[in-house]
Amino acid sequence: MSSTANGTTFPAGSFDAAISRVGLIYFPDQQRALAGIRHALREGGRFAAVVYSTPDRNPFFALPVGIIRRRAQLPPPLPGQPGPFSLGGEGVLQRTLEQAGFRDVRVQKVDSPLRVPTAAECVRFERESFGALLQMMSGMGDDERAATWAEIESTLAQFETAEAGFVGPCEMLVGSGTR
Repeated sequence: MSSTANGTTFPAGSFDAAISRVGLIYFPDQQRALAGIRHALREGGRFAAVVYSTPDRNPFFALPVGIIRRRAQLPPPLPGQPGPFSLGGEGVLQRTLEQAGFRDVRVQKVDSPLRVPTAAECVRFERESFGALLQMMSGMGDDERAATWAEIESTLAQFETAEAGFVGPCEMLVGSGTR
């Protein structure tokens, strides 16, 4: 038996370790994805996932998401729906990994502030790196998108100082487990 990722087939037990860096949160069926990862790991193999914690601990990303949702008139995500904070609640990542059959599950909070020279640089980074934000704006016209990015930059300016530049609060969870 084999598992697949991106159309590639992997034999059972073919990896010593696997890592998901801010990816697991977007899988529509996280348990199916984890089952495939677990299957591809050898017995005793390790899996680790890095995910965002909660919106209140990640305003550099949560504030833009909120602005876009409001301006695009998008409803809030449903519970259990994939998204940036879908595994960030207390105990959610641990339960998800344990439900997938991983043992010795550990979850650690890691303070991970985003440091760039300016709020404008943070917006550039978000525009280039976070396809989910662009997808959320897909129904907007060019002028509305530009106004939305301007509001995001203005809002994120609260995290910029002359001394430190832009320091966007961010907290990640690093969860790991053994097959």
